[in-house]
Amino acid sequence: MILKIEYKIRLHKFCIEIIKERISATMKSIQNAQAAANSEEKSSAGDKYETSRAMSHLEKDMHSRQLVANQMELAQLLNVKTDNTHTHIAIGSIVTSAELVFFIAAGLGKISFEGKIIYVLSPLAPVAKSMLNQIAGNKIIFNNNEMIIDSVN
Repeated sequence: MILKIEYKIRLHKFCIEIIKERISATMKSIQNAQAAANSEEKSSAGDKYETSRAMSHLEKDMHSRQLVANQMELAQLLNVKTDNTHTHIAIGSIVTSAELVFFIAAGLGKISFEGKIIYVLSPLAPVAKSMLNQIAGNKIIFNNNEMIIDSVN
């Protein structure tokens, strides 16, 4: 049991680092877009200047939305409890089947952790919703695929 909790804690920290890296990369992209907008020089082709500045601002806005989404994912992930195991699937559970491993915590998608592929899912994801409150041995069907839950941690 202790090893399962230690594994979950390591996985949780790894996921936090992934999101922090995404936040850092997004912040750099915002800075680069702002620098590009600021460096545009007014030329005799005024429309080209305005179009280029507008594109830089659109790019900055897009990255700003990504930053907010990543910050929300980080906040959600920081609230996940990893110091216990579960008998029923809940937020913070690691769920294994014959072929797949899921961590119900945040919407990071497919990651590689300690030699295993793990699908880190937001609790709001349809497949995660179908798993919540299930127990080992139960069958889940999503996208016409059947999965039997081998274990819940």
